Amino acid sequence: MTDSAGWKVGLLAETSGVTVRTLHHWDEIGLLRPSRRTAGGHREYTEADLVRLYQVLALRSLGLSLQTIATCLEVGVDPARVVRDHLRGVEASLAALDAVRQRLVRLGDELTTEDGPAPATLLDALQAIGGAGPDGEQVLRRHLDSAQVHQLGARAAALGPAGHYLLEIEWPELYRRADRFRRSGVGPADGRVQRLVRRMDELSATFTGGDADISAGVRDAWRDDPAALSGDPAASTDQWRELAEFLDRARDSLT
Repeated sequence: MTDSAGWKVGLLAETSGVTVRTLHHWDEIGLLRPSRRTAGGHREYTEADLVRLYQVLALRSLGLSLQTIATCLEVGVDPARVVRDHLRGVEASLAALDAVRQRLVRLGDELTTEDGPAPATLLDALQAIGGAGPDGEQVLRRHLDSAQVHQLGARAAALGPAGHYLLEIEWPELYRRADRFRRSGVGPADGRVQRLVRRMDELSATFTGGDADISAGVRDAWRDDPAALSGDPAASTDQWRELAEFLDRARDSLT
């Protein structure tokens, strides 16, 4: 039970299944700070704190890091949206895999016939397993070789649900926030901008394995065709280049 003052840390730990030590750590790093303290300095959690705890646990269950969770909550991302977006991504992947399966089954059946596969079937299967793919991949292939594109895809797949969140939700939001700072006149040396750049570079290293050539190729691809990479047909090449230059200046001024 709780009293009128709120939830004590021990009771919250027992109820939520999170250890007291973990709650203390989350308090220290600012992820989940209790809204109140007793006269003796003891932590007290309110109902609003319980809501935030639920959000932290929901996002952590997707395999996200504490830093990523903190960013998610800072920008007000709804955990239910994360789940919905991930589900859509999984369903799209399943649909794509099923299409590949059907093409390969058809090719396998025709390979066992006396006449062999029809040209149309061969072309269909080749497109399924090694074609150019969506517009974004075509742009990437102009700046990366096949091995580098494969490495990007393999690392993203290994991240599972977390990879989808990082690519589809957190990374675009970081760029949107950086562009808002740029447009409002905030300088690239501002600490808020530099924190965004550090997080962007952490995400880049997650997907590229720290390969500088791949990172440079991806940045060049974004400069080449931001609309294809972002999936937003309204993305302007000139605006993206201005933002990229702004972020490069922020990197140069990192302390």
